[in-house]
Amino acid sequence: MDTEAAGTPSAEADTHPAVPDGELSLLLDDQMCFALYAASRAVTSLYRPILDELGLTYPQYLVLLALWERDQVPVKELRRALQLDYGTLTPLLKRLEAAGLLRRERQADDERTVRVGLTEQGIALRRRARAIPAAIGDAMGLDDEEFERTRATLRRLTRNVTARTEARG
Repeated sequence: MDTEAAGTPSAEADTHPAVPDGELSLLLDDQMCFALYAASRAVTSLYRPILDELGLTYPQYLVLLALWERDQVPVKELRRALQLDYGTLTPLLKRLEAAGLLRRERQADDERTVRVGLTEQGIALRRRARAIPAAIGDAMGLDDEEFERTRATLRRLTRNVTARTEARG
């Protein structure tokens, strides 16, 4: 006898309960936050073995990317570019400074401002890191159009959510 016809829910219905009209699903797989979280963890794990060879963590690599783009930057600008708070950024900078990759110096005309600059060792590490973006891009398996579209969507999502969060105060 067909159990669904007799009023007994199927096994599939038990694992994916119906969502009432006007209500959003609470299924894990239906959540944007989980898709973003899982993708972020997967991509970050791609970086780990590559960055281990350079003696870097992923957050340290991001700091260096920002400095390779624009050296001699105030900590305030670096914080804004990386979207990190000072409590997170300061220990990263201290570890990179201890590793000899950057130096922090107070600005002579305004001692409240600390500038961060690359050392020769930090500049040299850039040459070793040049192959990383291509290796990660290849591992993602997206064609150029998909890659650009995904990145643009994620940037828009970040702007929208940030604006909403800042509007709340």
